[in-house]
Amino acid sequence: MKFTKMHGTSNDYVYVNGFEETVTNASLLARAVSNRRTGIGSDGLIIIRPSDAAVARMEMYNVDGSRGTMCGNGIRCVAKYLYDHGITTETTIPIDTDDGIKTADCVIDNGVAHTVRIDMGEPRFAPPQIPVKLEGREVVNHPIDINGRPFDMTCVSMGNPHAVFFLNSMDDITLDVDGPFVETHALFPNRVNVHFCVVESRDRVNVLHWERGSGATMACGTGACAVCVAGAKTGRTDKRVICDVPGGELELEWTDSNRVFMTGPAVQVFEGDWPVD
Repeated sequence: MKFTKMHGTSNDYVYVNGFEETVTNASLLARAVSNRRTGIGSDGLIIIRPSDAAVARMEMYNVDGSRGTMCGNGIRCVAKYLYDHGITTETTIPIDTDDGIKTADCVIDNGVAHTVRIDMGEPRFAPPQIPVKLEGREVVNHPIDINGRPFDMTCVSMGNPHAVFFLNSMDDITLDVDGPFVETHALFPNRVNVHFCVVESRDRVNVLHWERGSGATMACGTGACAVCVAGAKTGRTDKRVICDVPGGELELEWTDSNRVFMTGPAVQVFEGDWPVD
């Protein structure tokens, strides 16, 4: 089975062209290829399948084999693959996902897509839409205890559930301890992606990510969208920010029309063949 390894701000996935390849057990394949010692090494698996509603459909799986609804860094690379491999010649590309159709606008450099801007859609705040087991119309600056320490939490869905925490310093948390504590908290029936943030200025935020099903990652596209929205919602930032993540920078904008746009790189690393039994 042929595959392509790509990343967006070092959030790396193994991509399979479902127009040409057959995947019979995607969850098992995701666990195998994602292993950084015995596999290819990645934050998960993305299958690019045909779609009746768009140019293609993105089907995404986490490291543990669980299905993901959306992937912001992943969909930029899907757009790159579709353009670079001639599946479409258009630079504005509709892509079907489990969270609906998202539109990608590609910046072309030397014949390949280099930077991609995605319309990520509208943020959702209602607790049942996230989901989080709390009352009210939204969860903004909600007090929560993390391993015996008080924090304020803002919850946003961008197709995936996100819990955002603004800190005075990253020294206030231990990512591989506090991240899984929140991910598996009883408040979140489907688990949650966790983002710890330090506001550097009105237009720049430093972020560490803990993703459900994958753990610590170098970037999280839907998470960066959630951080942008949460920062503006709580008055900490403007509605246009740079998220400084371990893998680089993502540009986010929450527009007056209530849509979130994300811009960032899409990079091919290598191609190869994976043995199939």
